[in-house]
Amino acid sequence: MCGRYTSTKPVEVHAELFKARAGSLFVEPRYNIAPTYDVLACRAMPEGRELTLMYWGLIPAWAEDKKIGYRTINARAETVAVKPAYRTAFRRRRCLIAADGFYEWRPGKPRKQPYYIRMKDGKPFAFAGLWERWGEPEGAEPVDSCTIIVTTANELISQRHDRMPVILAPQDYELWLDPEVHDREKVMPLLKTYPEKEMEFYPVGFGVNSPKHDGEGLIKPL
Repeated sequence: MCGRYTSTKPVEVHAELFKARAGSLFVEPRYNIAPTYDVLACRAMPEGRELTLMYWGLIPAWAEDKKIGYRTINARAETVAVKPAYRTAFRRRRCLIAADGFYEWRPGKPRKQPYYIRMKDGKPFAFAGLWERWGEPEGAEPVDSCTIIVTTANELISQRHDRMPVILAPQDYELWLDPEVHDREKVMPLLKTYPEKEMEFYPVGFGVNSPKHDGEGLIKPL
């Protein structure tokens, strides 16, 4: 699964990477993004690709309240096309979630050891995501929410966890974002395990264990 990650690059960097407009959007560097936080994502709209903030934890349009989002931070690649919570978004509302690293934990005593995982070159990348718009009752502002798709871990990450987020290659962004592509046979091949040769991981301090903590020190190697 993916339960914590980082997105520390300026919005302009992701706008260039995703070929999307950002407008006046500004987001502080974030080193400990947790579920239910607002996260930076890119989606295709009628007027073109845009960067926006979304609630992390997908809330289907049919949900009675936002609490379902606690259970939908990740969607399994193997079932995302058929699960009721995700299947409509998978067909019509795919997105890119801006990131440059994520965390996993190794079991241990007295507590689990966190590890930071990133690209060897330190560059930003995109998780494969889905988004939905949920209308709050009594005319309140609608909530745009998202989930991160996860798949089988590569050899590097499997040393810490058996799942990892789907990381999309830049050449696949256009197909993934295209709302006119509804055929899952065209899209499913993109949900593959990212090659370990381009990635690295190292142990970090226990500060990341609390979502109250943030800052560059969280990704400092032990």
